[in-house]
Amino acid sequence: MQLDLNLLTVLDALLEEGSVRGAAERLHLSSPAVSRTLGRLRAVTGDDILVRTGHAMVPTPYAVAVREDVHRLVERARDVLLPARDLILAELDRTFTIQCHDALAASVVPVLVGKLREQAPGVRLRVLAEHSADTDDLRQGRVDLELGGGRPHLPEFRSETLGHDPLVVAMRPGHPCAGHLDLRSYAAQPHVVISRRGKLTAPIDDVLAAEGLRRRVIAAVATVATALELARRGDVLVTCTGVLGRPLIEAFGLVTRPLPVETPAAPICCTWHQRYDSDLAHAWFRGQVRASVEEITAAHPQ
Repeated sequence: MQLDLNLLTVLDALLEEGSVRGAAERLHLSSPAVSRTLGRLRAVTGDDILVRTGHAMVPTPYAVAVREDVHRLVERARDVLLPARDLILAELDRTFTIQCHDALAASVVPVLVGKLREQAPGVRLRVLAEHSADTDDLRQGRVDLELGGGRPHLPEFRSETLGHDPLVVAMRPGHPCAGHLDLRSYAAQPHVVISRRGKLTAPIDDVLAAEGLRRRVIAAVATVATALELARRGDVLVTCTGVLGRPLIEAFGLVTRPLPVETPAAPICCTWHQRYDSDLAHAWFRGQVRASVEEITAAHPQ
């Protein structure tokens, strides 16, 4: 038998008000409409629900027995269909997961954790490293946000550009190019490329090719930290982002020089699945990530 769950709403009102008229006023319905629904309830349950005693209506034993269950069901349905639109950060108990490369983690996460602890101490943060290949973690809800330079192509994903980060060339202080770096000397030096997919080329190689130049790439590594460690140990150049890469560059004791050719700054993108568009807590979390990136880029303008 197919049940009309709207009957529960009317039954709850009847049991709370104890009369057809009272239930009708509470539900903003006419008395005849509620009376007809009471008839349907009697047919479905096989019980009279309310019976007249003198000038009043009293519930049957069955109605008394189910009254609290009916009320809980109606309240639960209301919570599901009309979720609370107020976000109480002090009571928020949730774990958010972001996925990003190590330079983003080193620069953004310390600022972000500070904001989360101050505003919502019940929130926990998980930071995952980038995979060498694309995954469906974002689609499946295993990751809340992806941070990086790429933007999604599928309509089920949302993306926001949080800022831009100019490219710089990192090297040890005693490197031959530490005093002066032009395009030819840049091309002549050995390079380490940062690529989670292990690619040995980057867009800068197209720029060099247009000038009739070609650089020598000696290694491709997945993380900024690994590339900078190689630069610390020898005379190799690492092209990376200047602002987000700053904590790691400073930690390795390296210096940077401007990239000796005009190239677009690297975008800092935030990507999430559309299921979270109307999630108040997720929207707040995205706002904290945005504010963290803005704070970092404002503190270190290029």
